[in-house]
Amino acid sequence: MTETVQKTGPRVALFVTCLVDTMRPSVGFAAAKLLEDAGCTVEVPRQTCCGQPAFNSGDRNTARALAEQMIAAFGTCDYIVAPSGSCAGMVRAHFPELFAGDPNMAPKANAFAAKTHELVSFLTDVLGVEAVEARHEGAVTYHDSCSGLREMGVKGQPRKLLATVQGLTLTEMAENETCCGFGGSFAVKYGELSDAIVSKKAENIEASGAPMLLAGDLGCLLNMAGKLQRRGSAVQVRHIAEVLAGTTDEPPIGVPRSPLGDTGGGRG
Repeated sequence: MTETVQKTGPRVALFVTCLVDTMRPSVGFAAAKLLEDAGCTVEVPRQTCCGQPAFNSGDRNTARALAEQMIAAFGTCDYIVAPSGSCAGMVRAHFPELFAGDPNMAPKANAFAAKTHELVSFLTDVLGVEAVEARHEGAVTYHDSCSGLREMGVKGQPRKLLATVQGLTLTEMAENETCCGFGGSFAVKYGELSDAIVSKKAENIEASGAPMLLAGDLGCLLNMAGKLQRRGSAVQVRHIAEVLAGTTDEPPIGVPRSPLGDTGGGRG
């Protein structure tokens, strides 16, 4: 289903991502709200995977097929924006690599990659958003996801916008740039190593003293939320878009809805 919200600003195609679509749709709605509030016309084309799992597994044929499909579906918009540094990084860093030497697809892939952005960096670096109108009472800590940090240069942008959320205090954890141990199929192939990495990350999260963890990649958030819950931790876990958009009605990640309708969240 294709949805369009008419605005006067740039036409932005929202790449929801597989994990958001299947595991946390509220992140997609929060991303759309942030983009709309910034004056964008938000479109949600029919979409599937960006091809990252196939690419990381060495299946270049499948990755190319999925990339071609995405380019065809999203290519008419001014920008492509994803609430995920990992998926945005796949497009920006690896779509040109997939089609290098292809005289037909290489120019399309290069142009497509150039207009693809991670959500929070797009808001600040491209649209010039200086502040958000949201409230969250309490402290949070922030995890810098690997792909967002190293492939998309996302570091100061989320902190800039979090500083404008009323009532929010950012408490940095130790080693906030260290991997959480997810890495997609890495967590499956190297389970013991992944668990050791996320165990250390969970210790640092808890040691920060913040009752809430934020990040910009749902895969990382699901991994850390799972570990924190298995440790019996009370730390709540959310995607940063939910807090920036002030849409925290959904329970934190991994927390079921109350049968009485209390989500454990609350609108910011």
